[in-house]
Amino acid sequence: MRWALVKVCLAVTAMVVIAFAVPLGLVIREMASDRAFSDAERQAGTIAPTLSITTDREELTRAVLSTEPGDRGHLAVHVPAPGKARAEDAEGGAGGPLDIGTRRAAPKDVETVRKAGRASITEVAGGFALLQPTALSTGEIAVVEVFVPEGEVSNGVATAWLMLAGVGVALIVGSVAVADRLGVRMVQPAQRLAGAAQNLGEGRLGTRVPEEGPTELRSAAVAFNSMADQVVQLLANERELAADLSHRLRTPLTVLRLNAASLGEGPAAEQTRAAVQQLEHEVDTIIRTAREQRPQTQGGQSEAGCDASEVIRERMGFWSALAEDEGREVRLAGVDRTVRIPVARPELAAALDALLGNVFRHTPEGTAFAVDVHHSGDAVIVLVSDAGPGIDDPKAALARGASGRAGSSGSTGLGLDIVRRVAESTGGDLRIGRSVLGGTEVRIWIGLHGNRPERGRRGHGRRVGRRIGRQRREENQAAAGPLH
Repeated sequence: MRWALVKVCLAVTAMVVIAFAVPLGLVIREMASDRAFSDAERQAGTIAPTLSITTDREELTRAVLSTEPGDRGHLAVHVPAPGKARAEDAEGGAGGPLDIGTRRAAPKDVETVRKAGRASITEVAGGFALLQPTALSTGEIAVVEVFVPEGEVSNGVATAWLMLAGVGVALIVGSVAVADRLGVRMVQPAQRLAGAAQNLGEGRLGTRVPEEGPTELRSAAVAFNSMADQVVQLLANERELAADLSHRLRTPLTVLRLNAASLGEGPAAEQTRAAVQQLEHEVDTIIRTAREQRPQTQGGQSEAGCDASEVIRERMGFWSALAEDEGREVRLAGVDRTVRIPVARPELAAALDALLGNVFRHTPEGTAFAVDVHHSGDAVIVLVSDAGPGIDDPKAALARGASGRAGSSGSTGLGLDIVRRVAESTGGDLRIGRSVLGGTEVRIWIGLHGNRPERGRRGHGRRVGRRIGRQRREENQAAAGPLH
């Protein structure tokens, strides 16, 4: 495209230069010729007064030599012989025609001008001769010949043509340079757009195009960037959905694993437990692969929201039935009023199932656990506590979710990774510590306005959550029975 624009501009400019320069060059040549012959006519007119007074050879010779062209030998006077009607006296030199100066024109050309009575230009050796008829006092017609050298006829023409050629070349070069710059402005955005499309097709989803250049290419860049964002979002949603759906399979797998553990001994029981373990491994692989391939996008709050209390009550109803079968004491606090959070209902349910599934998976049967919810004004704190053996290295547990590696306990940390992403999408965070029940406490800080809480406020939330859990525990013990 760039070279095509240059060729078009070169052709158009060349045609314009030729259309103007050639006629202008011819006009300049004609003007130079007219100027030379006009000067010759003026020089021929300087001898006319003398011819109107006398035809004496000596007088005419002095008059001719007194002029500039006559002094250079470029002026001649041709006086005809006397007519029959009127005779010259002896001083007039009666007889043949009188020629003064150097003759260059042919006699027949001189005679033709004398008979026609009109000036004429004839070509002679080395230039041109202007033949100007002049009336004598005797009524005869004399012819004044002025020689115009060829150099005077074309004087200044070559210089003018060179200047025109230089101007034409400068115009062509300038137009080509301008066309090249314009072509660059058009070609570079188009090349960037083509390169970005190729990169996007090769899987580099972070490729974007600068929105610059002509209006049409800017519109194309805006459309491309919007399309790329949509592709990234669609792929992210697809992979997140695959990961979440796979992770939700771990909830019934946990129940299946617990039931398989109660089958006793025997080949069928061992095969069932091995199959469950293999199924759990495959599900973990699917979750880990989907999350590792997820493109990096800017985080932000989810546009959908839900009532955290309602979701927690619903999921606790499911897990309480399984806890009752294993003899686990369950405590639930802080869900007696509506608590709106900027998290989609499926995401919060998946996060809670991940934490509770870890409790059933990594703590012995009969281990109590509790879920406490606290609303602190600018955030919602969800505490999931258990009375199990606890986590020796909380930082390593969180790192397993980020890296996808399994820890010494066999956990991949993918459940904690789901919870952490839910919290961070609202500007909150995830912490692991020691619970009031003696085991592990997972604290989810969910921001309500997308701002990360201050350090002091987070410590306050932790103390408030523990205090609520302690109060609920004392209340439940006083009530003489677990809350299922």
